[in-house]
Order: sequence, then C-alpha cells, then structure tokens
Amino acid sequence: MKNQQHALYRALSARDPKFDGRFFVGVSSTGIYCRPVCSARTPKIENCTFYPSAAAAELAGFRPCLKCRPELAPGLALIDLGNRYAQVAVQLIEQGYLVEHSCQQLAARLGISDRHLRRIFAEQFGVSPIDYAQSFRLLQAKRLLMDTDLPLGEVAFAAGFGSLRRFNELFKSRYRLIPSQLRSNAGQHRQTTQAGLVFHLGYRPPYDWQRMLDFLQARAVSGVESVVGRHYLRSITIRQGGADYSGWVSVSPETSRHRVRVEIAPSLSRVTTEVLQRIRQLFDLDASPDSIVDVLGELAMDKPGMRLPGCVNSFEQATRAILGQLVSVKMAATFASRMAKQWGEPLPQPYGEITHLFPDAIRIAQLQPEELRPLGVQLKRAAALIGVARAVSEGRLQLDNVLDIEQGIKALTALPGIGSWTASYIAMRAWSWPDVFLAGDYLIKQRFPGMTPRQIERYAERWRPWRSYATLHLWHNDVLYVN
Repeated sequence: MKNQQHALYRALSARDPKFDGRFFVGVSSTGIYCRPVCSARTPKIENCTFYPSAAAAELAGFRPCLKCRPELAPGLALIDLGNRYAQVAVQLIEQGYLVEHSCQQLAARLGISDRHLRRIFAEQFGVSPIDYAQSFRLLQAKRLLMDTDLPLGEVAFAAGFGSLRRFNELFKSRYRLIPSQLRSNAGQHRQTTQAGLVFHLGYRPPYDWQRMLDFLQARAVSGVESVVGRHYLRSITIRQGGADYSGWVSVSPETSRHRVRVEIAPSLSRVTTEVLQRIRQLFDLDASPDSIVDVLGELAMDKPGMRLPGCVNSFEQATRAILGQLVSVKMAATFASRMAKQWGEPLPQPYGEITHLFPDAIRIAQLQPEELRPLGVQLKRAAALIGVARAVSEGRLQLDNVLDIEQGIKALTALPGIGSWTASYIAMRAWSWPDVFLAGDYLIKQRFPGMTPRQIERYAERWRPWRSYATLHLWHNDVLYVN
C-alpha cells in the first residue's frame, strides 16, 4: 500500500497525463481534491490521500478543485473497468438511469443482485452506485454553472436532478457553497457563443487527430455530418424523458491542452450531459494509449495515438455497417446520405451544411425493401436493414448498453442478411468494444498472405484485449505477416 502511494505521488509530482482520470488526490491542508495533472503546487505527500474516483474523494469530504476541474478529466475505458457489469452500470448511470429507477432496478437490469452491484462499485470506485451517480450529477452541474449562462433550473434538470431544491441542498452539503456563488466566482470561464454552448473534454495523449478526422471524413453522411480541416460537425437527436431534443454539435481538438472543444446547439441544452458522453464515445476520448501500445508492440509503435472511432447513435452505425457490405467506403456513405435526405427529419435549425437528422429505427422499420432500390441499395441488403430496424423498434434486438458482447453479436447474426463481419463491425464501432478482430476482412487477409481466417485469428490472440485497435493499425499498415 505504501509503495502504491509513493507511485501515485510520483505521477502527481510529474503531472503525468497518462494518469489523468485514473485517480484523484485529496489534499488535507486545503480540503480540495484534484486531478494528477493539476498545475497547482504539488502538496506534501503526508497531506495526500489517493482515490479511485471523484465520487470517493467527494464522499471523503473533499471539494473539487476549481483550477484543474475534475469534471474535465478523461473517463475510464471499458477495458479499464474490468468487470462488464461495472462497464454497463456506469454507462446507464451516466445516461441518467438512476434518476427514474432504483439501485435494485439497475441491478435487475444487469441480471445481478443489488448486493453484488454494490460490491462491484465498492471495489472499482470506492463508493456505492448511488454515491457515484450523485457525484456525477453534481460535477455535470458544476460544469454547466461554470461554462454556461443557463438558468439554475435548467442546470439542475440537465444534470439529472428532479428538482431545484434537491439540487441546491446536495450542492451546498457537498461543496459547501450555493450554486450561484460558484457561478459568480467562475464568470470568466464561461464561453457561451452567439451560436451555442461551449464545453471542453480532456483526453490522454498522444492522439492522432489527423487519422481520426480522415476516417470520419471518408465516411461522412452528407447533410448529417461534415469534416472541414480539423473541425467536425454533425446533427444529433437525444431522447430523454419521453421527449426528443435535436440540434447540431461541433467538435475541434485543442492539442496543446490535451482536450477537445465541443460547441452544442442551444436546442440541446437540456441534454448536454448525454451529448458530451456520446462525443466521448465517438472520439474514443477515454482510451489509454500507453496500455494499448504496451500490448500491440511494434504494430502500434509508429502510430501510438490512433483511436477507435465510435458513434453517437448505435442504430445509425448499424445501418451504415449494413450499407457497407461488399461496397466501397465511399459508396456506403453515398447510400447513407441518400437515406438521410429521403427519410431523415429536417434539422429544425440548420447549421452550415448540416440540414438533416439521420432516420431512426421506427422510420426505417415502416419501409419495404423495394423503396430502397431507387437509392441504389440491393434488395437483399435493404431487407437486412429493414429487418434490423424492425427488431430494434419492436424491442427484439438491443443495440444500446449491450451487456454480453458475444451474445449481442449472436443476436445480430441470427437476423437474415447479417453476417459475422457486419455484426463484429457493429460491436467494434457502435458498442466501442476494444477486442473485436475482423479476421475475414479483405484488407486484413491481404496482410496475412497464405493464411486462413482461422490462422489469422489465432495469430491475433497476442493482441488481446485490444484487437479492435490492432484491426485499425492493420488497415493503415502495409506490413505483411506470414505463417
């Protein structure tokens, strides 16, 4: 334990960005907890207590630092949360599941007992699920108070609080000041623009932004998303509390500060927390590059900042995977663009080239395969797409917060027209699963001349649990592997 404390203190003293978000430090002399990259003077080791989560630091009585702002820290990647129950539970909590459900219902959703769920959270985060959820909501509220001019009532709602009174009470008891005081003290931080609300999200360097933006640009759906230089823009819809909130999101990297700038349309102000979480997934901001390179070795040495592109909507990504069967990347994007123009809702307030929302499962489920023929989509592929849409809209197929990845892939391949490559690619992109290997992919097979897909898959075992990243590197690497 003492050795671990000294190791964490060394990371704190070095302000090592690899540890940002992996632990937090409570400083007894100030009553404040910080990120390991905080620029404030390093406290004495005897005044430091290290915590596995911001929630644990808050539960111990520490207040978040206004300088390094713990709410801006990268999160933990799925693999970092070694327990799959913890992974899905955190996803659900951060989507607001415990706002309308109990901890017992969350456990039931995962198929485990409430006691088991609490034990998992105690081991992983040092707190209960309820404490984790409360700290998460408070930190999101703190972000909104410091970065926007939203009224306090809207801040409370957007952060997941059922009432302004409850928000004020919990904020005061945890942070020992009222929300309006924090806003007054942090007025200079607010960056609301004439167009929208501005936020920042941190990540652990290195990050290969050019490759990520090139990847997204090659697959951009016209009218729904665009990439211009180092600037990504798209439309998005969030369903929350029985209502749909639609608007645009703009993302651009600020590499010198290891963060991204996210601008959000005012129409999305009530769902900012969920929007920011989806941007994290899309850009894989919670990845730990050093852990990935340690396993991939020479395969990743020359491109250590490559990230796994995710998505903002799992059905949209599944649709794009199906449209991409046996056609080029460019043609798949063309099909998706035609679908968006034909059946996507117009964006209430268009922004630049962003004019439409991507059609949802309910809309596509109403179609017949023949209706996709004029767009150039083959009947078999159209039938497969509509079959997935109907399974999703009828509740027979789960594409969000999938607990068992293998079972999720099996459920997809059980549907007509969905093969192993398509299902695996959906797991890789829509579910951000880091350990998918596309052994049957055409380009991957070219990297292993003379080997069968089974032999290639056995070779790739050395890259667990980062085989999705290995797949990306192989796509961008022309090195040949032989048996």
